Amino acid sequence: MAAPRTAHEVAQWAAAVQADLASHLAMREKSAHRVITLQESYAKLSALSLKQDILINEGLRCVEYGLYRPAHVATWAGFVDFVHEWTWDASRLAKLKSVRPNWTLNDAGDLHEITDYALIEGLKFAGLITKTTMKALHGLLNKRNECAHPEDYTPTVNDTLGYIDELMKRISALQAAKS
Repeated sequence: MAAPRTAHEVAQWAAAVQADLASHLAMREKSAHRVITLQESYAKLSALSLKQDILINEGLRCVEYGLYRPAHVATWAGFVDFVHEWTWDASRLAKLKSVRPNWTLNDAGDLHEITDYALIEGLKFAGLITKTTMKALHGLLNKRNECAHPEDYTPTVNDTLGYIDELMKRISALQAAKS
């Protein structure tokens, strides 16, 4: 590129240099710039609500600032909001009601009254997720709980990036499910 002459060209050049530097820093194991690769994965997710988008992006911003415990909590909140919305589909809801007839499910807000653990279990018994998926989601919920409550668990950048990546993969798999 020729030397920039206008303010617009300088801004474009600076943005390109910044993006190039960030991609190089993203290759360093302890670099918070590694969140860039997660943002690229996140961009591939479709049909997230505004609330889900905000929560997952908050999780990504937490990683950039080294706030790993809050990153787990915010990203889990976005994931659970997605699961609530995904579950509220008429056919999925009918299957869930058939295996959990005692649950009061008159409007989408009623899902907030059910614990995340119980909802995940209900989705498994309704045949909407597999036993393996249920166990994986319970494990991810446990990690979220360790981060949200005073525990000895202190996640690293690698733990957190892996956690967020796993939740995004789970959203993608649920979006692709034909249940």
